[in-house]
Amino acid sequence: MECNNIEYEIMDNLLLDIRENKYKFDEKLPSDNELAERYNVPRIKVRNIYKKIEQMGYIYSLQGRGRFLKKRGSSIELILSGNESFSKKLKRGGVNLDTINICAERIPYNKSIWDELHASKDINVYKIGRLRCVDKEPLAIHFSYVSQKVFKDISREGRKITSMFDYYKKKGFINYSTEKSMLEVLYPTSKERKLLDCGELVPLLKLKSNCKDEDTDIILEYTEIIYRGDKFIYKI
Repeated sequence: MECNNIEYEIMDNLLLDIRENKYKFDEKLPSDNELAERYNVPRIKVRNIYKKIEQMGYIYSLQGRGRFLKKRGSSIELILSGNESFSKKLKRGGVNLDTINICAERIPYNKSIWDELHASKDINVYKIGRLRCVDKEPLAIHFSYVSQKVFKDISREGRKITSMFDYYKKKGFINYSTEKSMLEVLYPTSKERKLLDCGELVPLLKLKSNCKDEDTDIILEYTEIIYRGDKFIYKI
């Protein structure tokens, strides 16, 4: 949807009102007719603006009743750096966290992933996926890529893993660190929207990193973590 100046003005005013707490949770927002008359624009333009704001996760609609402000939980503070697991970081902060293992599968050759793992092309690599939920709301997806040369039983044990750091310890790796981290902002794919239960305009933060065993210099994993951008306050 392309916006002209008046449409940007309408959207900006609505977003400012929401962010400045003009409306309470579940309170009805101005109707299509009201905004169309106020700004002298067709109702279809107002509907399109509301649709976009709904996709951003701010409001919800009820057929025949209008649009209402969506209840948003308190933002969770998350430290992106460090060698402590995601689970421990959140649980230490008193957050009610659940982790669901969503996949453990061997993946086809991908040069960039194999290079991150310092693995030769003939080595099998497995992807371990976990969905992180706080108070039963999905907030993050973790994908860990590991070499079967390092973790020989990963094909059998992968489906049981909910914490990679705990898995390392069981395998004797207790002294590890992150070599590098890269961040990017993106919008969700249809699969990510389904997993995270979010609209297509909710921003996501993607963190790419690896984990190295300090005692042996072995790369334990390459990781891609996708966070809902509207649910966390990030410390770097």
